[in-house]
Amino acid sequence: MVLAAFVAAWWFVAAREYVPNYLVPTPGQVWETMTGQWSELARHTVVTLYETVFGFVLAAALGLATAVAIAYSRTLDKALYPIVLFAQVIPKIAIAPLLVVWFGLGLTPKIILAVLIAFFPVVISGVAGLRSTDPELLDLAATMGAGPWRTFRKIRFPNALPHLMAGLKVAVTLAVVGAVVGEFVGASEGLGYVLLLANGNLDAPLLFADLILMSAIGIVLFVLVEIAEALLIPWHASRRAGVSLTTS
Repeated sequence: MVLAAFVAAWWFVAAREYVPNYLVPTPGQVWETMTGQWSELARHTVVTLYETVFGFVLAAALGLATAVAIAYSRTLDKALYPIVLFAQVIPKIAIAPLLVVWFGLGLTPKIILAVLIAFFPVVISGVAGLRSTDPELLDLAATMGAGPWRTFRKIRFPNALPHLMAGLKVAVTLAVVGAVVGEFVGASEGLGYVLLLANGNLDAPLLFADLILMSAIGIVLFVLVEIAEALLIPWHASRRAGVSLTTS
């Protein structure tokens, strides 16, 4: 309902030309552009999707490994946490030109930027989840002879999954931002490249169509992570649904 109301308001404002159409096109103009240039837009969408997914998977793997290292070792905690925080506060758009100089105009700089942006929420959520395990459970596992690996596999990691999945849902949307930022700086394909072309040519319908496709990538990937969460920890998803029903 909210989405339908938004589209209706957008159509009304654009059709009445309360804002000039070269700034805000009608949904019909955007749809015509999207269908008329679909083959080209689809090609650029695939490029951005590949960069996003590859960057997200790398960020998830590296982030989880870093979170485990920080949670299990006080020494690595003190050594790695400042580095992770330092890497996060650096504006990624500032280092994007440097990555282009180092790695060229291919896919590598875009994937690296996607990793850098998506990495931080995975680490923070992973550390919070691993540290949230009840110490009494860990003591019980130790008294029963469970080693560190078995304790991690049976207790720590399952207990950390709700926190970790929350971080992954944030990270997957940020990975889209990282890929597009990389395309802004230097690219010959991808939705970020199309956005720059549309902006330079004052092609508002193409610009809006491009933004819709970017949003669609983020929404689809977010939903896929939510589906993975429901499959991995169904008890958490059902409990969350129960809470939402009681509050409503």
